[in-house]
Amino acid sequence: MSTTADLVLTLKKELKAAHLTYAGLAKKLGMAESSVKRMLARGDMPLSRIDAICRALKLDFAELARRVADAQPLLAELTQAQEKAVVADKKLLLVAICVLSQWTLEQIVASYRLSEAEGVKYLAQLDRIGIIELRPLNRYRLKLAKTFRWRAHGPVMDYFREHALLDYYSGGFDGHGEGLLLVHGSISRSLAPAFMERLQRVAQDFAQQHQTDQKLPEKDREGYTLLLAMRSWEFEAFAALRR
Repeated sequence: MSTTADLVLTLKKELKAAHLTYAGLAKKLGMAESSVKRMLARGDMPLSRIDAICRALKLDFAELARRVADAQPLLAELTQAQEKAVVADKKLLLVAICVLSQWTLEQIVASYRLSEAEGVKYLAQLDRIGIIELRPLNRYRLKLAKTFRWRAHGPVMDYFREHALLDYYSGGFDGHGEGLLLVHGSISRSLAPAFMERLQRVAQDFAQQHQTDQKLPEKDREGYTLLLAMRSWEFEAFAALRR
């Protein structure tokens, strides 16, 4: 759907919410009611006309555009090209991970060796890539769904496998709220997908709790990384001993 059509669709919702009929709008615009109906039915009109309807609704155009953006579907996954752009710059990847955790620009530059100008630059890049919508005062709206996942074999996961996996597993996993479980077993192939669904629910619960706890003071929150996996696998050293 085009941007203009999105604006018109949102305007229709605003007209309904304001209880402003087509006849009432036509009177405010100095047009015939039939012309207004035809114009809104086509869903295509010049921005000057959209601006005039905004004035009739006493609605700022910038606010209308913001409502259109808020109504757009959130992304559950990025494209290959989007992920490639994110991992092309280590600092950009850092800021991307921070915005996934809903950090403010102030929190990012206070925690990492980034200047405010660099932080703003990387937020602007994430806006162009499509991960966030950058707003005034360097605030942003995350455009990713709660079920968002990096592509299983995409650039970000490949980067993680190459540069971060060993570092992650080298930890002791003995801190507060930490743990590492390794469970082996043979189960019915038909049941394996059900276990995977349970793991996905755990991941969704973790993501939901992250969103909920953003209202807590920073001192009451700790950054955790949850890594869940399940696959048919045998340790390479064991496989080498098979007859």
